[in-house]
Amino acid sequence: MSTRGHTLFGSAYARIAAIFIKELIQMKRDRLTLAMMLGVPIMQLILFGYAINLDPKQLPAAVLLEEQTSITRTILTAMETSDYYDFRQQIGDHEEAADLLRRGEVAFVVTVPAGFTERLIRGDRPQLLIEADASDPAASSNAVGRAAQIVNRALRHDLKGPLAHLAQEPAPVEVVVHARYNPEGLTQYNIVPGLLGVILTMTSVMITSIAMTRESERGTMENLLAMPAKPAEVMVGKIGPYVVVGGVQTVIVLTAAKFVFGVPFAGSLSLLLVGIMLFIVANLALGFMFSTFAQSQMQAMQLTFFFFLPSILLSGFMFPFRGMPDWAQIIGEGLPLTHFLRMARGIMLKGADFTDIQVPLMAICLFTFVVGVLAVMRYQRTLD
Repeated sequence: MSTRGHTLFGSAYARIAAIFIKELIQMKRDRLTLAMMLGVPIMQLILFGYAINLDPKQLPAAVLLEEQTSITRTILTAMETSDYYDFRQQIGDHEEAADLLRRGEVAFVVTVPAGFTERLIRGDRPQLLIEADASDPAASSNAVGRAAQIVNRALRHDLKGPLAHLAQEPAPVEVVVHARYNPEGLTQYNIVPGLLGVILTMTSVMITSIAMTRESERGTMENLLAMPAKPAEVMVGKIGPYVVVGGVQTVIVLTAAKFVFGVPFAGSLSLLLVGIMLFIVANLALGFMFSTFAQSQMQAMQLTFFFFLPSILLSGFMFPFRGMPDWAQIIGEGLPLTHFLRMARGIMLKGADFTDIQVPLMAICLFTFVVGVLAVMRYQRTLD
């Protein structure tokens, strides 16, 4: 290569190196973007590697036991040792069973009717009833599908000697499953109400954080700060219009749920709308708080994504909530989408009333209060 070629190559290398160093310095200054670049893949590895479980076990269950014999104890012990059923309480009647299922406190209610053992010994194939909360088919399908196998395999240990003939085919016990709230196991009944929460989470947080950050980028923040308005008043005024936008989104999704997907609506529409409005305000307040951290619209979008990813993965929208490990459930309980899903599915699919959903509503209100206070405090520091 000629001397001129070496000179040109050296000049190009120097220019590339200079641009490279400049980008490294810029990346170092933009610490939030750098943290997102490193944090998002780590978070994905942890969530997908450890938190997601498509075969949930230790599902809470209750038992309505109308007789207690060695046979019934064998059945219940076998169901519990299968790791699918976790019997947490014994109830007294079917009304209590319905209340527990509607509130989501248990996933199953197992009923052993009176005279079960006597009919089993006579060879009458008695029925064992399992009522399952099928509002989330993915959470209960494996436990329900293996129930008959678990029960009849366990009875082989007791059906010996003169009762050995009962252990032959057909199975000595008929396991009857009542899939409550979604008997056909249609996934859209579970997905569409949850999709409303996902849409509101993504758009509400993003548009609010970007709107506030845009004020700074365009230089109009000074005009906003010059107004005789307190930080809390600014926050309410900024998120107010987007409540209307969220209301329009709600109407669109609920209309499609009813007339396109045929999702049943068993509860109170007014109660659902109140819960939705609280949820919208919670996400808008979070977006306002994000804007106090972000220095550009790009950073605002990055913060939104960093919050949105665990929301859809740990809330029970995509994967069964009870299938996650305890630490993931603790994180999920701190996300407003988790409580929104319980509220929306409870009202739409189960006909839940205020008493049934007051815990999710209180959780959303608490989240809104905490985030709102932090947003106002952060905004006051921005003023300084």
